Amino acid sequence: MPEVTGNLTGIRDSVKAQLNALYDVETDASAFLSQELAARLASLTALLRREIAVYIARNGKILGVSVGHSDNVALEDFGLRRSSRRLSRVRCVHTHPNGDATLSDVDLSAVVSLRLDAMCALGVDEAGEITGATVSFLAPDEEGSLQAGHIEALHAGSLDSPGLMERVAGNDRLLIAGEQETQEERERAFLVSVDSERSLRELEALADSAGALVVGSALQPKARPDPATYVGSGKAEEIALDAQAAGANLLIVDDELTAVSARRLEDIVSIPVVDRTTLILDIFAQRATSSEGKLQVSLAQLNYRASRLIGARASLSRLAGGIGTRGPGESKLEMDRRYIRRRIQILKDALRELERQRGVRRKNRQGGDLPAVALVGYTNTGKSTLLNLLSGADVLVKDQLFATLDTVSRKITLKEGDEFLLTDSVGFISKLPTDLVEAFRSTLDEALSADVLVIVSDASNPQAAEQRRVVDEVLADLGAAEQPRIEVYNKADAAPAGFSALPPGALLVSARTGEGVGALLDAIARELRKRERSYTLFVPFGDYGLLGEIRRQGRIVEEAHQDEGTRVVIRLTAAAAGRLKAQHPGLFGETRG
Repeated sequence: MPEVTGNLTGIRDSVKAQLNALYDVETDASAFLSQELAARLASLTALLRREIAVYIARNGKILGVSVGHSDNVALEDFGLRRSSRRLSRVRCVHTHPNGDATLSDVDLSAVVSLRLDAMCALGVDEAGEITGATVSFLAPDEEGSLQAGHIEALHAGSLDSPGLMERVAGNDRLLIAGEQETQEERERAFLVSVDSERSLRELEALADSAGALVVGSALQPKARPDPATYVGSGKAEEIALDAQAAGANLLIVDDELTAVSARRLEDIVSIPVVDRTTLILDIFAQRATSSEGKLQVSLAQLNYRASRLIGARASLSRLAGGIGTRGPGESKLEMDRRYIRRRIQILKDALRELERQRGVRRKNRQGGDLPAVALVGYTNTGKSTLLNLLSGADVLVKDQLFATLDTVSRKITLKEGDEFLLTDSVGFISKLPTDLVEAFRSTLDEALSADVLVIVSDASNPQAAEQRRVVDEVLADLGAAEQPRIEVYNKADAAPAGFSALPPGALLVSARTGEGVGALLDAIARELRKRERSYTLFVPFGDYGLLGEIRRQGRIVEEAHQDEGTRVVIRLTAAAAGRLKAQHPGLFGETRG
């Protein structure tokens, strides 16, 4: 249990016990100061003839109690604010035993330096009665700087009014808005690559997706990164000057760094360094919305950090937030290997259970013989827009890399009666972190076990061929090389004039305008029908009810009524044919190709 601090000299144990009991006083979260706590403070102040301060959190919990001298009391910083620009989420109420409730200049200075929600003074007379109260709230001025507001006189009976806490909440909302407006200023990124202009531009798009403002970049073409400082010590010193001139407070490199390389580079540039892998993991941390997605991101982050604890220094101590520090899992990075191993095992167990549940759902779908079609491809090629157009879904669409992360599936029914499950999952990218692929393997398997893959490329991107090569590499790594494929080049409406660089058999579509979408659906239907064979069934009039079941199992292409029953030609998958043969073996006649 926390104890009273400050000037406790000469205070009897019984009185100390009363002071410690202040921690147990319950204050409603909507009340600025409960009448019970105010009365106890006044009584103890009169008894001791010393100032007493209490620190109250937003939830009403007493965080600290401190005793001062007759004319002052030490004030503490409890450090609960969520960023360096925000309020502390703590208010201070202290007493003046001389009966004067006026806040002093020291009080007003403390409310700013400690970023307190508010500072309140209670005047207390010799009889232990409250003579008055004053309060000052901390709020942003027109330029966004925190300033103590004017001193307001309060009636002692109004200290538990909800309106006072509403003032605090309103000031906090103003700060949140200001913080969002200045986020780009807080993360000013300088980019460095040893690859190519294309890779550097993609790194810029990634930085933008993570919320950083790119203020400069440097390209130092090399056959391979320098093992010590990525670009070489001479170039690193040049980059340090350029980054300083641009006002950068973050350096992002275009490859994966070892902890030692990152530390050495940080020593030269004197600002935090994050690598491409950390950047992509940060984007995933921001975009994960499902419980499984958050678990997968947490696992990937922990796996990545586990191998980089040795040699890490500044990169493991940045607590102010920003790229590399976000995540649905742990908020601090100072975690030892034992804790990380334990946490990784917990996450793996949770993901295995989710994978088991998904396996059951997949088996049920397969039992229902509903074929699956997966949209795969490079990130930001318009897969989610295509899903929305084909299914009427409302998946987030944004011109950013990895705008959507969690797998989404929708049932599609075509005019001819064909049905299939259309799935969209996370896009691919060059240098996709290995830890991320491993963490998301179960989710990717959900899409990549589909009956047909629709590989979506960006017809408007000059690097479409290179991106397509990356997709092939990722699919091969995942073992998805056998399914039928339909090549689709999206964004036909944004493609250069005269664009015709399509591989043989590829389709040109526009998910925005609908151009070519009919041809895509026809191509999907043709691929799915390759799974079917034609069967001739004869249904006697006495078993006429079987026709309904037969229609549900496949597609009737011919139907003729005869003297003793109905003869139908139906297209069935092997699974559907097996079920009907097992239940009604007498139905089947000739089989066609």
